[in-house]
Amino acid sequence: MFKKKNSLTELSEYIRKNIKKGYTKESLKWALLSQGYSRLEIDKALAKTDYDLAHEAPILRTRPEIKHEIVVEDDYMSISPDKPFWKRWLGM
Repeated sequence: MFKKKNSLTELSEYIRKNIKKGYTKESLKWALLSQGYSRLEIDKALAKTDYDLAHEAPILRTRPEIKHEIVVEDDYMSISPDKPFWKRWLGM
């Protein structure tokens, strides 16, 4: 026996198809309003579409890769401790 789909499911499928084509939700909302659908029906269909698309999205279970690097101090940064600070700072 064939079951008739309700208008909320039809609107949700229409919105989903057109979102995948690249239309924005706002443009679809205005198009449906101009076709005679009520704002309440459109808002419910948009919420249902958002819910369905969120549950279809894959869950990412990747972990960050941690890298260890040993940094060796170069000789150009060495400062002789026998000079006073102001001479080292002025380069004397």
